[in-house]
Amino acid sequence: MQTASLRTILPFALVILTLACSSNDKDVEEVPEVPENTVGSKEAFPALTFNQPVDLQQAPGDSSRFFVVEKDGGIKVFDNSASVKTSTTYLDIKRKVTSGGERGLLGLAFHPDFKNNGYFFVNYTVGSPLKTVIARYKAATASSAQADAESETILFTFNQPYDNHNGGGLQFGKDGFLYIATGDGGSGGDPQNNAQNRKSYLGKILRVDVNSTGKGNYGIPADNPYAISTDGFLPEIYAYGLRNPWRIAFDKETGRLFAGDVGQNEREEIDIITKGGNYGWRIKEGIDCYNSSNCDQAGLIEPIHDYTQSNGDRSITGGYVYRGTSVKSLVGKYIYGDYVSGRIWALELDGDKKKSNSLLMENKGSISSFGQDISGEVYYLNLGDGKIMKLVNGNLN
Repeated sequence: MQTASLRTILPFALVILTLACSSNDKDVEEVPEVPENTVGSKEAFPALTFNQPVDLQQAPGDSSRFFVVEKDGGIKVFDNSASVKTSTTYLDIKRKVTSGGERGLLGLAFHPDFKNNGYFFVNYTVGSPLKTVIARYKAATASSAQADAESETILFTFNQPYDNHNGGGLQFGKDGFLYIATGDGGSGGDPQNNAQNRKSYLGKILRVDVNSTGKGNYGIPADNPYAISTDGFLPEIYAYGLRNPWRIAFDKETGRLFAGDVGQNEREEIDIITKGGNYGWRIKEGIDCYNSSNCDQAGLIEPIHDYTQSNGDRSITGGYVYRGTSVKSLVGKYIYGDYVSGRIWALELDGDKKKSNSLLMENKGSISSFGQDISGEVYYLNLGDGKIMKLVNGNLN
């Protein structure tokens, strides 16, 4: 794994005092503000380090704490303070989780009414046989220091044919439904064509109603594209044709759902997910045909942006649309990175079309995930050194 030391270096300007020729008054030269178009990063919580962090969340309506998902099966909680010294275990399900390779505890989402019901949801893998589990847990109160590890309610599971491409992201939309990102099941080239198979959970964005019991511990939203299907298509499917969507996120302002989809050999892509959309894999990889002998592009949705696997870029990590106030130049732009190269970019859109794509910073280590706090500020996680970094105004790091 590629790691980097991300220490904050804050340059201080000298205050220059100049004696006036005709008096003893001292004029003070003001320290100029950092230009609004410069972007840096700093350690958000310098005293804290985590074990392979892959997700960062806050509970709805509560800015006082953060929750970090550790890949081996733990969730840590800590106070939202730069001076915080310790984190504590919120949930420990390591005995259940198979975490080798790309497997593990991969996603966390809090119920929109967490304040009253204490529910939160996780996405993890188990072995023998290898499966993905979508489950609900409960905390006694919204402010509890620890959740009940014995409170698990499994919504559903599905088999994974290989040990890679598990997806793992969970997000609640403004509609109150839970969105679940799944990979194509792994190996290479999607040998079972799962992403295009609407009878498979793999290579999809799923959408379920966690407040309903129509299918046991969850229900199907009435407007899901295959809620009523005479072809046997799975009613949980919201969109399909994805290879390994590594991180999905809603724009706080527009409600659009973004996905960073990891490529095979050539291209990484960013998609805006729409109901019933087919995003092309394994027919296409990014904007290119994956298999030139079988590339019927009818009905496929193009990525809003893709990039080649060059200059060390090999694995996209999807991020968030910046809606904070610290870095005004980033407002409304989609922040994303590459796990292998450690680069971070800002994608600006004009409607659903790309307007610009700007490199913000390089060599930021193994960027495993991004996070966004309630105020819209954006963070990124480093799998290797276990640090949480925050985007800030100024070239700090």
